[in-house]
Formats: sequence, structure tokens, C-alpha cells
Amino acid sequence: MTAEPSGTEGKTSTSTAPFTGVVLAGGRSRRLGRNKALEEVGGIPLVSRVTTVVESVASHLVVVVADEAQAGVLPTPDGATTVVDMRPGSGSLGGIFTGLTEAPTDWALVVACDMPFLNLELLTLMSGSREGVDIVIPVLDGWPEPTHAFYSKNCLSAMEESLNTGRLKITEFFASVTVKYLPQESIEAIDPEHWSFFNVNTADDLQRARTRHANLVAGLAK
Repeated sequence: MTAEPSGTEGKTSTSTAPFTGVVLAGGRSRRLGRNKALEEVGGIPLVSRVTTVVESVASHLVVVVADEAQAGVLPTPDGATTVVDMRPGSGSLGGIFTGLTEAPTDWALVVACDMPFLNLELLTLMSGSREGVDIVIPVLDGWPEPTHAFYSKNCLSAMEESLNTGRLKITEFFASVTVKYLPQESIEAIDPEHWSFFNVNTADDLQRARTRHANLVAGLAK
């Protein structure tokens, strides 16, 4: 189900309502071979780069981890809530469900911990597109980006049904809620090279991130 945002007279606009930032940090980093959340880009752990951006726009911050051991080694900002995945073995859908359940607000911005180039202008555009829908999600090359999206608590029951029936592909439950798909042209007006969605899965990805950061610092990249 898709929808375009619409205003409601006499009510506080959903598009300006506070939201929680949910950072998914429970991945096993199998391709990298070590905890990628702790890998540094520009001398700062990936998870810290992400939480710094997210907490600048969110009213609360929730970090989802796989277990207590992982929670013990992650650097998180003061005031952040760290929670253990309620649905272990359920991939990103379980992490999103956990973070959204624990969010103290009706909405959550969900991002992965390995996205070092989040774009504040794009996040602001997405936040302002929440009116009248349950999800705001960017689409690139025809594919939604579910770990760079806004979800409302209206999604929880549909998420839980998908989890209970073993349908772990995040977009499986979208037919049960109202989704605003942010078109690629809107994204590229802000982020033409799609760096907002770049994530670190391999050693090569990590080197690319470090190279781009160095070029940004040197003024050689946009």
C-alpha cells in the first residue's frame, strides 16, 4: 500500500513529531571477520559516527545489539539506551522490531551502525514526509532501503506476524501498512552519489570509507 503525505487541520503534524533514532548494531560482521561497529573511519568507530549524526536529529537514541557481551564493548553516547535483540536469529527485521518496540516515541528512524556518511538534509526530508503514512523509505535502482528508513509503531503488529511466521524479508509486511516511497530523483537532488546508503561489509568497503573520509577532510570530495 502506498500513500502520499497529507496535512490534518487542527492537529500536531506528524511530520514534525519527535522520533527515536534506532541504530542496528547486532550484526555478526561475518564478511569482515570482526566487529565492524568498532572499526574506525577518521579515528572514530563506525557506530560512533552513526550515533553522532542520529542523535543530532532524534529526541532519543536506542542501540540494538545481539547480546550483553556486544553491549559491553560498544561506545554509546550518554543518555542512549542499549537493548538486546528481542528476536535473535531474525536478522534486521528482529532488530527493527526491537528498536521500534523500545522507542519512547511513536516514530523511529532506523539505520545500520556501519553507514558512515549519513546525510542530515536527506534525513530531514524523510522526517518531513511522515504525514499520513506508517513508513518512509528511500528507493534506489528500484529497491527500497529498509535500514535507512522511518517506521511508526503502527508497523509493530505486522512486523510481529512476519517474525512469527518466519518471513524475515523486511519488505514482506509492507502490504499491511501504508508506505511512502521516497523516489530516487528526490534522493539524488541531495545525495547524487548515494553515499548516505554506503555501508561497510568488507575490508574493501572499509578502505573505501577511509579514503573518502580523507578526501572529504582534504576538500577533494563532495
